[in-house]
Amino acid sequence: MNILVTGGAGYIGSHCCKELHRRGHKPITLDSLVYGHRENVKWGKLFHGNIGNDRVLKDIFKLHNIHAVMHFAAYAYVGESMVDPRKYYENNVLGTITLLHHLLKNNVRYFIFSSTCATYGVPQKLPLDENHPRRPINPYGKTKYMIEEILSDYSAAYDLKFMCLRYFNAAGADPEGEIGEVHSPETHLIPIILDAARDRSKAVQVFGNDYDTADGTCVRDFIHVSDLADAHVLALEQLLKGHASDFINLGTGSGFSVLQTIEKASKVTGNKIPYTIAERRPGDPAVLIASNQKARKVLGWNPKYTNLEDIIQTAWNWHRKL
Repeated sequence: MNILVTGGAGYIGSHCCKELHRRGHKPITLDSLVYGHRENVKWGKLFHGNIGNDRVLKDIFKLHNIHAVMHFAAYAYVGESMVDPRKYYENNVLGTITLLHHLLKNNVRYFIFSSTCATYGVPQKLPLDENHPRRPINPYGKTKYMIEEILSDYSAAYDLKFMCLRYFNAAGADPEGEIGEVHSPETHLIPIILDAARDRSKAVQVFGNDYDTADGTCVRDFIHVSDLADAHVLALEQLLKGHASDFINLGTGSGFSVLQTIEKASKVTGNKIPYTIAERRPGDPAVLIASNQKARKVLGWNPKYTNLEDIIQTAWNWHRKL
């Protein structure tokens, strides 16, 4: 099938394109290349443009018989969303509405949405399951929440079928080394730690050591990017089999603190990793851990990378080539 992958030149989107290709599908990438990388588009055609660009979208749907859309294109920096919310609402929400308009106009009925655990806000219970109240605490999370609501309304009115996949902390790199994680600026913990391991950056800043956790630092659920890609294709297959629209968490169900992550990265790299303690960042919950029981049951998903050191090893293999 021809699958339009918005944001397919980015970190998670490019890994999903590779998985689609591996399973015999044809990914077609739409990416503005603001944060994506042209060299990541290895498994299909690239259209350069924004998801809100009517002309580019018309060209894509005219030239290709699109069967489904996987939507990764979004601005995704929590801190930036706090100081420039307009950028996030215009791109993430209005851009998605434009994209959906073209889906409906061209009778495309299957939509896989890259959502986030940020839609939940501060956890009231752990692990987080899909029934947890959604109370996002930053504009980035609010845009994802709004899109989930829009998709629910569109699904009821227009027979659009969707899967909203709420990720926890994406990490790692393609085990075959073809693609990996490169952001500018880099805000993800593991690549920041690995930069420090290579002496390419200053000491890792640990934002707060006074949280109510075992060592005082934030605890996160790290999920390998290849496992995320696998889940997206499984979600599409379930929709094609007739499964109803749904919301599903993607995480391993295990949590590691920032200091534990630094320690494990030190073991993988064989290097001492310096760090300093900084003030807490606004909006960082102490602990975020997923319940992945629904993903296992509904999608038949079984993450391969459940050991954090294995996840870090794939990232380190990639990082050493940069």
